[in-house]
Amino acid sequence: MAQQSLKKARIIFHVDMNSFYASVEMAYNPQLKGKPLAIAGNPEERKGVVVTSSYEARARGVKTTMPLWKAQRLCPELIVRRPDFDRYRSVSKKMFQMLEDITPYIQPVSIDEGYMDVTGTEQYRSPIEIAQNLQQAIKNELDVPCSIGIAPNKFLAKMASDMKKPMGITILRKRDIQEKLWPMPIEDMYGVGEKTASKMRTINVSTIGDLAQSDGYQLKQLFGINGERLKNRANGLDERSVDPDAVHEFKSIGSSQTLPADTDDETEISQLIGKIAENVERRMKRKQAAGRSIQIMIRYHDRTTVTRSKKLNDYIEKKETIMDTAEELFQKHWNREPIRLLGITVQETDEKQNIARQLDLFTYEKEMEKEKLQITIDRLTRKYGKDTFKQMQDETSHELRTSFQKDFLDDYKK
Repeated sequence: MAQQSLKKARIIFHVDMNSFYASVEMAYNPQLKGKPLAIAGNPEERKGVVVTSSYEARARGVKTTMPLWKAQRLCPELIVRRPDFDRYRSVSKKMFQMLEDITPYIQPVSIDEGYMDVTGTEQYRSPIEIAQNLQQAIKNELDVPCSIGIAPNKFLAKMASDMKKPMGITILRKRDIQEKLWPMPIEDMYGVGEKTASKMRTINVSTIGDLAQSDGYQLKQLFGINGERLKNRANGLDERSVDPDAVHEFKSIGSSQTLPADTDDETEISQLIGKIAENVERRMKRKQAAGRSIQIMIRYHDRTTVTRSKKLNDYIEKKETIMDTAEELFQKHWNREPIRLLGITVQETDEKQNIARQLDLFTYEKEMEKEKLQITIDRLTRKYGKDTFKQMQDETSHELRTSFQKDFLDDYKK
């Protein structure tokens, strides 16, 4: 894939849709505008948590992942809508198409955000003008607000887009980081989670500036190579390119589900395993993928969580095989206490055409083993069908369950 030259100073945008699900609902139903709105899961079940909320709701203390009952207690007039992922996906596709009208270097990272490398386009318009026109076009055509960060690399662009919401445009240059970036709490740094931040505070790193000036050896001892990476980012260093093909990189495909009530009923658990395995199979079909390792996650009533996995001899993709292996792992590692959540993940995954291609190249180099290749092809044909070695048609899309699903992120190219 051709990429923008790293020798030339890059101009990277991070485009982040503001309160995306809520904003799309407001665009669809203008009567919701200006009102406290929350998008939440099934209110009748315990998994009813706030997925996102409008800025009016946030002003009342409503936060993402907050239990719905708590959000409604903080804001009694809160309007609740269940997520409509087909609607969000449609708007997302149109948004990314608008980005691609400016540059082919688009890297979607979720349904509502992505990077753009606009290096070279500034000879026609200034970066700030490009951003202003794009932001206004998205607002005019989709009635959804966005914030745009402009910087010489992806990390700084991401940090910049968070600095002014909604409808903000922020430029963050390397020469600005001591003034704008370093005073920020370490928790506000992209890539630093709650546990990492807590660990950093044990070595007196409480701001991004502290991290930028901290001892590299000590960071590596605590966080491995990620410690060095985070320190570089705090100093404004990030050489990652905007990669349009990154959306296709995946190593695992999974699904999980919370039970309406804690249970130790084996029949109910077995049915749930079947349902989750079916979800995983559907997602693997969408990606035309297969995998060779199964992992289960068991979360108990007290929130204790365990994960266990099993490596398989062959690549798998079918619900029955996924379900049987998951059931085996569950029965082996379940402590008979009531469970709250179950998850199944197929790991070491790849596209089926790549699996076939790897086998083909392997045997091409070893001419004497052609007979073994044919046996392997026959086995793959029986397992995956006769079109294993061809680019397959896309499956009909199914409902998306989270904003982090990447299965659809190249739809804008179709």
